[in-house]
Amino acid sequence: MVHYTIDPARIEAFERFAREWMRLVAAHGGLHHGYFLPAEGASDKAEALFSFDSLAAYEQYRTRFGVDPEFIAADRIRDESGCVLRYERTFMRPLLPDA
Repeated sequence: MVHYTIDPARIEAFERFAREWMRLVAAHGGLHHGYFLPAEGASDKAEALFSFDSLAAYEQYRTRFGVDPEFIAADRIRDESGCVLRYERTFMRPLLPDA
């Protein structure tokens, strides 16, 4: 899970950034569960939720950061627009209802 503090005046840039990361996660073996954007209440919070089959698969995906041109281009949207003020990652494990 990634917790974002965003600039509400730059929500369109954040949406472009988010769509690129949803595509990249899916292209590199993950399952993106979506971004959750402000709708009511606090207008500067957003969340992203995605998963990988294993920590090893996630770590393989992470090796592309700062190296892969598509990853760099996606981060450039964030950096050049200023749509993200800060973010933090939280690693969680799911507890799902019994099937």
